[in-house]
Amino acid sequence: MAVISTGQTFSDGEQVTAAKLNNAVNGSTFDSGAVDNASTQLSGGAIIVKDAGITTAKIADAAITKAKIENVASMKVLGNTTGSPAAPSEVSVLDEDDLVSDSATALATQQSIKAYVDNGGSSLVLDGYQYLPSGLLMQWGTTSYNPTDGASGTIRSFPIAFPTACFSITANDYGSGANSVAIVASSVSQLTCWGKNNAGDYTTTVIKYIAIGH
Repeated sequence: MAVISTGQTFSDGEQVTAAKLNNAVNGSTFDSGAVDNASTQLSGGAIIVKDAGITTAKIADAAITKAKIENVASMKVLGNTTGSPAAPSEVSVLDEDDLVSDSATALATQQSIKAYVDNGGSSLVLDGYQYLPSGLLMQWGTTSYNPTDGASGTIRSFPIAFPTACFSITANDYGSGANSVAIVASSVSQLTCWGKNNAGDYTTTVIKYIAIGH
């Protein structure tokens, strides 16, 4: 089966000229037998690759090299963070020692993770906190209870808010004044403490607490 149709037809005894030879070559087109109509097809006499003509089976293993992939911007990697199957896209790589972006779709550098674990996971001061490897967060602090704050007690913010929940708080009197100390309310960001002496009088006192959560 012919795969090329010439651009010039000659008959017996016909004179061959340069113009006719040029026509035979320049006017030639591919015939239908030159394509399989599965992966290739004819278009205006030329062979083109059909849509979806290149299948996975036709690509040799390891044939796509890094050099053939579109350039990726600095501090980006290819991935999918949509939560469902999708074409890959550029995903940010953040170098933040405090992980301040708190991103659910970006990656962190090894250096920033180490810096956060070494330094950003704790604040070892009078009112401070400590993250444990399990994700447990311990916080501690000091506050003064004063009668002028009202019968409900003194509201004290934690050094940092618990990301999810505060499990437990322990408080005690540190100094003179209160004989009874209690935590009457708490949230992920603050506590309300209360204290009084045995005579029933509200007195100024220093209260220290430890809070645990995650």
